[in-house]
Amino acid sequence: MTDGILIGAGSGGANPQVLQLKRANRHGLIAGATGTGKTVTIQGIIEGLSAQGIPCFVADVKGDLAGIAMAGSPQAKTHEAFAQRAAEIGLTDWHYADNPVQFWDLYGEQGHAIRTTVSEMGPLLLARLMDLNEVQEGVLTIAFHVADKEGLLLLDLDDLQSMLANCAERADELTTTYGNVSKQSVGAIQRSLLQLRSQGAEHFFGEPALDMDDFLRTDDKGRGIVNILAADKLMASPKLYSTFLLWLMSELFEHLPEVGDPDKPKLCFFFDEAHLLFDEAPKALLDKVEQVVRLIRSKGVGVYFITQNPIDVPDTIAGQLGNRVQHALRAFTPRDQAAVKSAAQTFRANPGVDVATAITELKVGEALVSLLQPDGAPSPVERTLIRPPASRVGPITPDERKVLVETDAVGAKYDTLVNRESAHELLAAKTAEAAAAAAAARAQDDAEKAAALQAKQDAQAAKEAERARIAAEREAANSPWNKAITSATRAASSSIGRQVANEIGKQVFGGSSRSSSGGGIIGSVVRGVLGGLFRR
Repeated sequence: MTDGILIGAGSGGANPQVLQLKRANRHGLIAGATGTGKTVTIQGIIEGLSAQGIPCFVADVKGDLAGIAMAGSPQAKTHEAFAQRAAEIGLTDWHYADNPVQFWDLYGEQGHAIRTTVSEMGPLLLARLMDLNEVQEGVLTIAFHVADKEGLLLLDLDDLQSMLANCAERADELTTTYGNVSKQSVGAIQRSLLQLRSQGAEHFFGEPALDMDDFLRTDDKGRGIVNILAADKLMASPKLYSTFLLWLMSELFEHLPEVGDPDKPKLCFFFDEAHLLFDEAPKALLDKVEQVVRLIRSKGVGVYFITQNPIDVPDTIAGQLGNRVQHALRAFTPRDQAAVKSAAQTFRANPGVDVATAITELKVGEALVSLLQPDGAPSPVERTLIRPPASRVGPITPDERKVLVETDAVGAKYDTLVNRESAHELLAAKTAEAAAAAAAARAQDDAEKAAALQAKQDAQAAKEAERARIAAEREAANSPWNKAITSATRAASSSIGRQVANEIGKQVFGGSSRSSSGGGIIGSVVRGVLGGLFRR
């Protein structure tokens, strides 16, 4: 049928339950105990959506939804039961068929790697992922703000770790601007980050980041691509699993334009083990989930929660789930009985169906179904036999998976991790530059101190040398030998002076003492003067 997807019908094809394409973006709930047929129901709905050109995303938590990629087989052990069911509900055109798929894996082992950046994840979801308290979440938010302000890209966990270390070093500076940033809080976040790494979350953060358009493809026949996330290993880290799926919904909300109520969804999103999203979730996170679920409808996305117990979904969110398929519940415990009562109250009443009783009596492959009608009102609940799937029920082999991964439209786009320059590299370079500058400053300071010390030592040495020279001169002047020479020199000088004076006097005033008395007196004076000069 072109305007809807047959979910199932009563015996002989009575009361067919059709998921209207125009109302498929009004979300849904598929609930039931383990082993009651939820997986087959999901598989049939996805097949119908894909055939109508609607891409889907589903988390394969047990590995058995991968069979959607392969056509069922008459040799399969389920063939007889499926053929009988098809005949029982009057499904005359039922036949085996495959579906176009793309396999994804956060660890890059069983499908294309899915990555996002730390910045795109944001502090709220990261705080949930690391189980931070309110104070620590505030410090993480400050780290994001500082990184954004300073142009530091937060791409992977190394970037976040380096940014947190930088904030710890600048704690006093940041505290005066943004509020208290204690090194103790940063240390607690760093420890949580280490635990996150131990869960393998570092595979999820990096580039190339997921291009949402790769989730919205159709094949060459116009069938919607079924995106299957290998989640069997991921389920060992339930917070990582639930946070990833919430991030994915948030990214779809941000990526897609407003379309109101389209004739058919752009994408249908199936969230298996939905209770993990709400377990111990803080109010801020629940508010975000409620907001995304409420608003993403207008982006053309339908969200279907799959859980064992309908009371796992909070009332504020459950009230937005218009299409409902309820498989059997077991009323063995008070909580189970409360779940039965709650589920019975959520359906539009049908006088011919005692919901509370029927929920505990449903057989495998049978469900209570209420879907939105073309006018938007929910249909009265009906006890319905679920249509059999056309694809394989169960896992595929590793070789089959490998071929499908290598030949799909995504190709090698996400195979190689890209590590471009971001906060980790920039902060490391800045630290190295600061260390080099500090070392150069220390070396310059040491050189200046050494030069000053050498100059001081040289001045001191020169001063000591001058003192030694003066002392030596004094010592030499006072020695007996020097005194003898000085005395002899003075005596010689005096004798020579007298002789010279006498000779001059003779030449000037006459050569003998018998000259006149005036000449004798003048000669004596001359001789005295000259003798004094020579003595000097």
